[in-house]
Amino acid sequence: MTIDHPNTRTALAAVRQQIRDAETEFSLPADTVRLIAVSKTKPASQILAAIDAGQRDFGENYLDEAIPKIEQLAEKSCRWHFIGNIQSNKTRHVATYFDWAHCIDREKIALRLSRQRPDHLRALNVCIQVNIDNEVNKSGVFDAETLALADQISQLPNLRLRGLMAIPSPGNNFEAQRKPFARMHRLFEQLRRTHPSMDTLSMGMSADMRAAIAEGATMVRVGTAIFGARPQK
Repeated sequence: MTIDHPNTRTALAAVRQQIRDAETEFSLPADTVRLIAVSKTKPASQILAAIDAGQRDFGENYLDEAIPKIEQLAEKSCRWHFIGNIQSNKTRHVATYFDWAHCIDREKIALRLSRQRPDHLRALNVCIQVNIDNEVNKSGVFDAETLALADQISQLPNLRLRGLMAIPSPGNNFEAQRKPFARMHRLFEQLRRTHPSMDTLSMGMSADMRAAIAEGATMVRVGTAIFGARPQK
């Protein structure tokens, strides 16, 4: 029996409205921005409430909890996005269960994902994670390394390079938030000159979604604003 989660449906509708308002504010066509509902640590029943409200894209970080949910909801035609750090021991499961991987930051991981992608599945959609603020302790490639990694990924038969992903440092205000997203957009446009199939800028979360949309985000990743606060681990 499906457990009712009216708050999830209400919150999802509010986030969708915020996206529509931002698209209008920044003169973007309707449905320019795809919402990824970040469902990590949330039960399948709560995801079902979002599915019943029309949501199809879901983001997960933790394989041990994601895989049972993906299997349970296999008949629901969802698109599953892995948005966590991808270690070598995770690549087979990411390649098997997910439609997208957003955090590619080195060739070794890309090679393993391509080799381990099952033959019956379409190519795995991938984004390169960019460390746009050059933070020492953050994952992602620096600007100058992005083109080389894009060239390497584009040669792999079972991966489809779709774009770039970033999690900038928190900005104190809207204009401060826009600056790293603007740098991401410029880098994205540079790479598209040699990789014209790239069509995705995955950036922006609950606190900075509007700034990301202003600077060209095509995917935003929102969790807490839809599903509520995550339990403390």
